[in-house]
Parts: sequence; structure tokens; C-alpha cells
Amino acid sequence: MPAPLARALHDLPTAPLCVAFSGGLDSTALLHLLAAARPTHGLRAIHVHHGLHADADRWSAHCERVCAELGIGLAVIRVNVATTGEGPEAAARAARHAAFESALAPGDVLALAHHLDDQAETFLLRALRASGPDGLAAMRRWRAFGAGRMWRPLLDVPREALLAYAQGHGLAWIDDPSNADVAFDRNFLRQRVLPLLRERWPHASDALARSAALCGQSDALLEDEDARALATVASVDPQCLSRAGLLALPEARRARVLRRWIARLDLPALPANGIERIEREILGARGDAEPVFHWHGAVVRAWRDLLHAEAMRPDWPSGWCVDWDGRSPLALPTGDALMLQGADGFDAPLRVHARQGGERLTRPGRSHSHALKQVLQELGVPPWEREALPLLSDRAGALLAAGDLIHSAAFDAWLRERGARLTWRREAATHDAIAIDGD
Repeated sequence: MPAPLARALHDLPTAPLCVAFSGGLDSTALLHLLAAARPTHGLRAIHVHHGLHADADRWSAHCERVCAELGIGLAVIRVNVATTGEGPEAAARAARHAAFESALAPGDVLALAHHLDDQAETFLLRALRASGPDGLAAMRRWRAFGAGRMWRPLLDVPREALLAYAQGHGLAWIDDPSNADVAFDRNFLRQRVLPLLRERWPHASDALARSAALCGQSDALLEDEDARALATVASVDPQCLSRAGLLALPEARRARVLRRWIARLDLPALPANGIERIEREILGARGDAEPVFHWHGAVVRAWRDLLHAEAMRPDWPSGWCVDWDGRSPLALPTGDALMLQGADGFDAPLRVHARQGGERLTRPGRSHSHALKQVLQELGVPPWEREALPLLSDRAGALLAAGDLIHSAAFDAWLRERGARLTWRREAATHDAIAIDGD
């Protein structure tokens, strides 16, 4: 066995192991290698059926035969690849990662067959996107993934070593013809760019992969300082940072803190010009302005000293209004919900609707009504939260509540008499996350 392959499994986990098995050369070699290294009862495989190629069913059948011969269980997961602004490569990758994540139980390890040449390609792709040290670190050997962890044991192994291993053991694998299509960025690098580089520098892949590893080491050191800097600008709400605090940081540190914050919120990675846009359009805006920056289904806003980020939420449909008796939770078109807790329901159905403007209510302890807009401003509710508020009114049109933030005097008394509570459950907004790894 070649030396790189002999060293590849030095950190073989004892946890249940799941191999991402496409049926190609790389994953076939990895599956065979792992089957020989540990009892197969702790090993299983996943094949993702994208349905994008006419031979996709044949490929699944091939994977089933290989796993049956090795005595390894195989799950075939069919996915629908949704077209995204990131292109077909990213869309297929996102669908694949979602399938892998759904198949992992807590503590499971997902093994991927990325090798040294894949790492070199990923480093070049990230460099062409103007990535910093975190991006240029490319693919990591270990990282958290879903309910478990992701493991790439072959990152130091060149493809030629995998080919020699597969041929030496008489393995059969699938050759996906799409891998030769240079319309895809990765294939263009693999088929055109890297062979040309190797003509001049034979060890180009090794050098690029080594650079990725060095960037990973540098990034690990920087991350400690990033974490401390982020803590100094954080607010009680994890989705908000202090603009003044951010502006007090050095520009380079501020950029890293922003990227770390976005990643912590599980939002799509900022585009290449994302930091520049936030710097230019958001951070320095006036306190009474409401600047907004959108990307890939996510949004960053500023208001007063707050910088706020979240996934995009659906707008209220025009004229939406429903009757609600309070007996069961009410799903809202924004993805949120209203619940009445501690009471069996309202005395008579009430109406739930979006803000239209001009609403007024009399708050507890007050003798006259106030404009809802004024009350929300006095309470410091950010504009985007004001627009998302579900309103509760009686049949005559009198405003009773704005979410669970504001109650009228009459509705507050009604709740207190019954020991009840109105809750506006704001679900985490969702987005189609695009994985930034090589696969």
C-alpha cells in the first residue's frame, strides 16, 4: 500500500461511520479501504441519487452491488436539485449535503473521499474568489456537520495513489461523464489549468494543498482573537452587533468579525463584495437611516446603533386577515405563530392581521389612546420587527395587541383575570444554505 494511504487512517474514529459513496474512483477506494480497516457492522454508506443524468439509476444499482459484496449497508437518497443563483454545481452540492445531514444520527461520522488534488483545486477556486485565510484553508480534515462530524481522511493522498490502489485490488467504479465538462469551474481547473501548471511545476498540487494547510493554521490563530473581538461588540440578541463597537475595531479585524458572526448565525457566506457593501452602505449610515443589504436569501440591516442579520422572511400577503378563537396555535403567513396559553380560547373569535397604518390603542394605566407607531418607536422596536408584527383586533376593529409586545388595557385585564398569556413565536427564518466546501 502506498505510504500516503497507509497514513490516511491514523485517526480512524470509533464512532459509527458513514461513507458518502458516489460509486466513483475516490469513494470506491475509500469504502474498500475502510471496510478492510474496521468491522463492517459499524460502517455504512450513503449514495445520493441526484436524478440529473440518464444513467443515475444504473449508478445507484452499481453502488448497491458494491456494498452488497462488501457486506456494508447502503442507503440511497433521492434528491431534487433546485436551481439557485450559485449555479448547478453549488445547487447539487447543497442538495447532497442536505441529504448527508439528514442521514446522520448524533455522534455519527460522515467520511468523504476528497483527496490532495481536490484540495489543490479548492484552494485555487477560493483564491479566484478573493478569499482570505479562512477560505484559502479550503477543506478541513475534521469539522462539525449536522448532528455529527465530517471526516476527510484522504486530503494528503494524491489521486494517482487512489487509482493505483483501486487497480491493484481489482475494484470497479463509475466514470461520470460530467466530470469532463469544462463548463464547470472545478472541471476547468482539473482538465485545463492544473495540467498546465504541472508541466512547469510537477509538484503544483502538493504545493497548493500545503498552502491550504498553512492558511488553516494561520486562520486558527486568528480565530481566537476574532472570538474575543466579537464578544466585545455583541449584544443580548445574537442577531445584533453594536455598530459603534464594530467601527472601533481595526478594519481587517472588523471584516473577520463580520464573517464569523454571519457564520455563527448559520447564514449563507457573504459574497466577495459583501464586507465592502456593509462597510460602505451600512456601518457608516446615519442613526435614523434604515440601510439594507441582501444576499442569497439573507439580509443585514442597520438601525440606531444596531447591525442586525437574519434570513429573509416572507412578507405579509396584501389584505391578509383571519378569525382566530385562540384554542390552537395560529400559523402566520410569515412563518411565525400566535398562541394563547393558560386559557381555553377567547370569549368570541378575534381577528389577526398585518399592520395597515393608523392603528391606535389605550395601554394599561393610560387614560387615552396612542398611535401604535409612536408606541413602537418609544419601545425601541426596530422597523423590520414592526413590519412583522401580527395584530389582534376585536370584531369592531379595536386593536387589542401587537404580537406579544403591546397589549391594550382591556386585553391586558382579560389576560390577567385568567392567568393567560399571548405568545408570538418567531420561528428561525430559513434559507438555502450553500456549502462552501469542495463537496
